[in-house]
Amino acid sequence: MTKTGRYTRLAGMAGLAVLAMTAPAFAQEVEEEVFTLSGPETAYIFNTLLFLIGGFLVMWMAAGFAMLEAGLVRSKNVAMQCTKNIALFSIAGIMYYLIGYNLMYDGVDGGYFGSISLWGVDDSGGVGTDASGYASASDWFFQMVFVATAASIVSGTLAERIKLWPFLVFTVVLTGVIYPIQGAWQWGGGWLSEMGFSDFAGSTIVHSTGGWAALMGALILGPRLGKYVKGGGVNPMPGSSMPLATLGTFILWLGWFGFNGASQLALGTVDDANAVSTIFINTTIAAAAGVVAAMILTQLLYKKVDITMALNGALAGLVAITAEPLAPTLGWALGIGGIGGVIVVLTVPLLDKLHIDDVVGAIPVHLFAGIWGTMAVPLTNADTSFAIQATGVISIGIFVAVSSLVLWLALRFTIGIRCSEEEEMMGLDKAEIGVEAYPEFTTS
Repeated sequence: MTKTGRYTRLAGMAGLAVLAMTAPAFAQEVEEEVFTLSGPETAYIFNTLLFLIGGFLVMWMAAGFAMLEAGLVRSKNVAMQCTKNIALFSIAGIMYYLIGYNLMYDGVDGGYFGSISLWGVDDSGGVGTDASGYASASDWFFQMVFVATAASIVSGTLAERIKLWPFLVFTVVLTGVIYPIQGAWQWGGGWLSEMGFSDFAGSTIVHSTGGWAALMGALILGPRLGKYVKGGGVNPMPGSSMPLATLGTFILWLGWFGFNGASQLALGTVDDANAVSTIFINTTIAAAAGVVAAMILTQLLYKKVDITMALNGALAGLVAITAEPLAPTLGWALGIGGIGGVIVVLTVPLLDKLHIDDVVGAIPVHLFAGIWGTMAVPLTNADTSFAIQATGVISIGIFVAVSSLVLWLALRFTIGIRCSEEEEMMGLDKAEIGVEAYPEFTTS
């Protein structure tokens, strides 16, 4: 604190003391007003604050995805990725208002989806009688930024060869229909919730959903020109900026504290505060384990450390712990996150062998590590089982994969989804956006 700030604070305290001496009745009235807040009212305020803080941290993850993708694509496609990321976030917000939220939460009651209707603020019930109350607007905001995260996953995988508007049309359906329906099965109180499926903050509901949609898109879209050569070789296509990709990863890591921490959904009791704190440390230790595991394994396999593997190792650790960040001890969190990092290193070359071109490595991070994290829940949470977890993973996977596949095929055979070879060679910044991210560099 600066001297000026300290003196201002002291002056304020002195003023209150003088006020208390000169106007004791007023001071007593203020004191009584402050301490008459009931327990439910206090819980309502803290719960709402948790949603709002968690929500803007998850929104900050949109910047992380944008910077990660901008760093991992080639210079001639950076502006395109930035455009897609701000567009998909905006579309997600609008679609979640128009149809998504109520489809996911309104009247599911053990079924498959809610109502098809506009969402509206409803705080008519006021403060609840327990510690679970919160402002409905804060809940909508927190849930909305999650659906935008799922759409961001698809953006990175399909970079450098997909047209802008078909991608955005897919985003409309993903955020307005596909994501909310499968989300209703668990978080909306649907049939998976009744069965006992557990996905605390969305390893499957958010991350695997984005991963399945990305995988189907990559299969239909095909690889970038020159990525795979005859005889099974892989042509490396280095990204434009490792500093940007690293910055994006750190931003995502920071945002994940809101992603996982605020998924406790309450901060109105001491137990809730302890739970959020535990979630924070498990989240960060899992990410750290993912980094170290990826670095060690790449050193052993390739005799060098790959920075892109280290970055994706962090994200894989974060995705893996997301399904259950509260129950594990730090040791368990270390193991869950570390295995996530190993999964990335092993599955990135596997996709290349299958000629599935994933520009940023989103499928290994979000799909494969998401499945691992969801299946690992029974290791530390006795309230579910491996069979129930597998049911959730498989059912959501089939629904998202089939619906995404149908949508990608429909777009391919109607408006088309892939740019021309000439446009791909030129770069989508020039071909689709008209503004280059690095005009002096790419022109020269």
